[in-house]
Amino acid sequence: MRTGLVIGAAAVAAGAAAAGAAHRKAGQIASNPDPYAYEVVSREPQGVVSFVDRPDGTRIRVISAGPASAPTIVLAHGIYVSVVEWSVVWDMLLDRGYRVIAFDQRGHGGSTIGADGITTLSMAGDYLGVLEAFDAREAVLLGHSMGGFLAIAAVIEVPGVAERLRGLVLMSTFSGDVLKGAPQNKAQIPLIKSGVLQALVANDTVGTIFGASICGDDPSPAMVRTFLETFRAADHRALLPILEAFTVEDRADRLGEIAVPTIVLCGQKDATTPPWQSERLAESIPGAQAWWVPRAGHMLNWEAPAAIVEAIDELMRVRAPSAPHS
Repeated sequence: MRTGLVIGAAAVAAGAAAAGAAHRKAGQIASNPDPYAYEVVSREPQGVVSFVDRPDGTRIRVISAGPASAPTIVLAHGIYVSVVEWSVVWDMLLDRGYRVIAFDQRGHGGSTIGADGITTLSMAGDYLGVLEAFDAREAVLLGHSMGGFLAIAAVIEVPGVAERLRGLVLMSTFSGDVLKGAPQNKAQIPLIKSGVLQALVANDTVGTIFGASICGDDPSPAMVRTFLETFRAADHRALLPILEAFTVEDRADRLGEIAVPTIVLCGQKDATTPPWQSERLAESIPGAQAWWVPRAGHMLNWEAPAAIVEAIDELMRVRAPSAPHS
């Protein structure tokens, strides 16, 4: 009896110590400076809201701004977020004179899921739908995380996408096989599939630590809070098929087919998309450049928006190679 009481007391003490450490960690994160205020980070980009209807009944919600005659930038966000991801970089791009188009991926934000469901090819096909709806030509497409995974599939497998692009920014992304060399993914993805992580992050302390895990050395409380809000609001069950696709699909052997001038942009402290993924993209896509952002993690959209603008400016200066004559 006494031994059992001692063991029980030790377990309670260990649990209390762990809870205390987590609380202190969350407090440290909350005390970090915010490069951008929460009101800025969490504000959806301002522009004209429209909808692109897809053949399977999906409705894609799109926000656009800037003159139709201006060079076009199309922004494709990652899993569990929405167009709010582009809150900071949006105005920076408009100030540079670009036309900017961002859309909620199917099953995210204000976009629905049609009869074809959530698959890599159905979602990649939505990219063509958006490009065609806005008659985008010579556009730069920026895909973040899931958005980049789908952009790769769209360029390779959806006829008509590559022809409308002059440049491609693959940011904090992958061609597939996201569990390889990624301890964070190996831990978090099974928890998301089971629903356990969603339950855990309902607690603000756990949620803050989770949100900070996708950032780099200096997680911003406003960024962590905004990501956590979108993660909590996501329909996780509906999105499980694309999460599974990240682990079982890989287009690494087809990256050489990409002929669009490409910049691979990655934070050096990205644990969600480890640098080896970006290295493989840059080495396998003909002529691709690899750009690294020191101290940054997975959320370059908020951590390093100036690097995004610089990459886009660079691709706007680069002329796409001429097609070979037959």
